[in-house]
Amino acid sequence: MSDATHTGKRWIQHWDPEDTELWENGGKKIATRNLWFSIFAEHIGFSIWTLWSVLVLFMGPEYGLSPADKFLLVSTPSLVGAILRIPYTLAVAKFGGRNWTIISAGMLLAPTILAAIVMEPGTPLWVFMLIAAIGGVGGGNFASSMTNINSFFPERLKGAALGLNAGGGNLGVAAIQIVGLIVISTAGASAPQIIFYIYLPLIVVAMTGAALFMDNIADVKKEGNAMREVLTDKHSYVMSFLYIGTFGSFIGYSFAFGLVLQNQFDRSPLQAAQVTFIGALLGSVIRPVGGWLADKLGGAKVTLWTFLGMAVGTVLCIVASNADSLPLFMTGFIGLFVFSGIGNGSTYKMIPAIFRTKALAAVAEGESKETAMPRARRLSGALIGIAGAVGALGGLFINLAFRSAFTSTGSGVPAFVAFLVFYGLCFATTWAVYLRGPIVRTAEEKKAALAGAGI
Repeated sequence: MSDATHTGKRWIQHWDPEDTELWENGGKKIATRNLWFSIFAEHIGFSIWTLWSVLVLFMGPEYGLSPADKFLLVSTPSLVGAILRIPYTLAVAKFGGRNWTIISAGMLLAPTILAAIVMEPGTPLWVFMLIAAIGGVGGGNFASSMTNINSFFPERLKGAALGLNAGGGNLGVAAIQIVGLIVISTAGASAPQIIFYIYLPLIVVAMTGAALFMDNIADVKKEGNAMREVLTDKHSYVMSFLYIGTFGSFIGYSFAFGLVLQNQFDRSPLQAAQVTFIGALLGSVIRPVGGWLADKLGGAKVTLWTFLGMAVGTVLCIVASNADSLPLFMTGFIGLFVFSGIGNGSTYKMIPAIFRTKALAAVAEGESKETAMPRARRLSGALIGIAGAVGALGGLFINLAFRSAFTSTGSGVPAFVAFLVFYGLCFATTWAVYLRGPIVRTAEEKKAALAGAGI
């Protein structure tokens, strides 16, 4: 496990985290170091991606934007971030995990600087939307970070590692909302530029940390066109659908929470800012718990109960909206964040477990472990990127649903009813595909699943 190679001193030529001897003799230390610096860079990426969920709270009447305009504005980076997750996943194989972390972190400078320039009354909506679209680059960071970290850790630790990586990144949403709250409550709603002064140096720190302390893995390649190969597997579509329900909910509600409070309960920008970070904070912190529970109980079981919890939270939001009860609404909405956070961790644990199950079955049928296990890691990395991209589109759908509901009825209830139906479909799909019977039908595959793949 030397990093002295012809491709550069930060490249690791041979990496097999399932090799216990390698793992204990330095591998764990290397993987953990890469994990922490990946978390920080992804954390800043999430902050910039959700920057506009905070900036809209600074946009008073003098900006001339309607509630529908603001929902459209926060939907824009959600859409772009979702689209970018596919090429960001491929970029890890093309450039190396460390190298791409440096590049992708550096790209965050552009939307931050541009937002600082245009953030003032009189700027046309299309300009705001253009800068918000550029801010979508922060959403792509998640896919490349998760794909990279997936390669560093052994199967038995993937749930916790991916949960920490994703949870630490998701905390970027709560962090920038807390920064926004501090700025509004101290400097007032006319000083959003302070946010940019805080985050520009942090972006530089993320780039520097990745350059000095992260590594590339030479074995991470696009062999066999993993992205195309994984699209032939039915589980790619099922897991992407489920991830719309978990991560799509988390990011969509993160963008929309403040605006919903302002429009449903007539909260002021400061009043909205005082609570919007709570949901994102809890949903982020609990995400590693979802991965840990999936390691212990199985990802499908945890995911199933997650969707039931989200359905209950949605019902509370509907009842509270009709009764004009802010405390009950807050309970339901924060419950949605918490359960979506748990589901984020458990669904991502399911992805590598599914392909490990299939790899073990292939080994039982005569394929060599040296070819089956790396293929499983490649395919799981590819699906992590695809599911991340499709799941992020859920954030777009949620904000468009709220926009339509408030425009047509003045209430978010129709949107919540649609979400409730969708969570019911996710619950039924999880049970039918992963819990009603084995996901694979041959005797060897069934033995592999029972041996502890953890699906």
